[in-house]
Amino acid sequence: MTNSTISTIGGLSVEITRKSSLKNMYIRVNPPEGIITVSAPNNIGDEAIKNFVLKRMPDITKVRDRMLAQVRQSKREYVSGESCYLWGKPYMLQVIYAGNRYHIEKTTNRIIMTAPVGATEENRKKAMTEWYRSELKRVFPAVLKQCEDRISIAANACNVKYMKTRWGSCNVEKKRILINLQLVKKPVDCLEYVLTHELVHLLEKNHNNRFRNLVEKYCPNWKEAKQLLRDMPLDHMDQGDDANE
Repeated sequence: MTNSTISTIGGLSVEITRKSSLKNMYIRVNPPEGIITVSAPNNIGDEAIKNFVLKRMPDITKVRDRMLAQVRQSKREYVSGESCYLWGKPYMLQVIYAGNRYHIEKTTNRIIMTAPVGATEENRKKAMTEWYRSELKRVFPAVLKQCEDRISIAANACNVKYMKTRWGSCNVEKKRILINLQLVKKPVDCLEYVLTHELVHLLEKNHNNRFRNLVEKYCPNWKEAKQLLRDMPLDHMDQGDDANE
C-alpha cells in the first residue's frame, strides 16, 4: 500500500511517499528542478520524517543548488544545425534524408545522420541514442580493463544505462557496475574516473576516508574529471522524464 503527501520542511517542499514494503527512509533530490522526495515505511510518523529531513538539510541544499546551477542543453530535435557532444568535443549535427535505414558517422567537425524520408523526431532520437550507446561500448572495455589492472580487481559485469541522477553505480554483492550513457559525451578522463570510483566500491563500500584515498591513489586526476562532469552541459530533461531509455 502506498500513499503520498506534500509537506514544507525547512522552507522547502518535500513529497513524502509511505510504502508498506519499506523498512528504512530514503531521500532523493530529483532533476531537473531539484524536487525533494522522501520514501518512508507506513509506520513512520510526520515528526520523525521531519527530523530525518532537517538533519540532512545541509547536504540536500548543497545537492539541490548544484543541480539547479548546472547548465543543460536546450531540448534536442535532432535536426541539422544542432550541436552534440562526443567524448567532450562539440560537433554540428547534419541530417540527410535518404534511403530507408538510419546511418550515423562522425567527421572532423560534424556528426552526419542519414535517416529515412519522413523519419520522426522520436525515431531520430532513438537512432542517435543507439549510436551513442555503441560508441560508449566501443571505448569503455579498454578503459575498464586499464582501471581493473591498475586496481587489481575486476567486476563481474559492466553495463550501460541512461540514468538521471548518477554517473555510475555498483552492486557490491554481485560485483556489477552500471555506467551512465551520458558519459559518452564527456572526455574519456571522466569515464576513467567513474569506472575507478565504482571499482573502488568493491574494496570499500562506504564513501569514507579509505574510499577517498583509494580513488586518489588509482585516479590522481579525479578532481579535474569530477569538475568537468559538473561544468559541462547536461542533456535537456523535462520533469518526469523516464530514466530507463
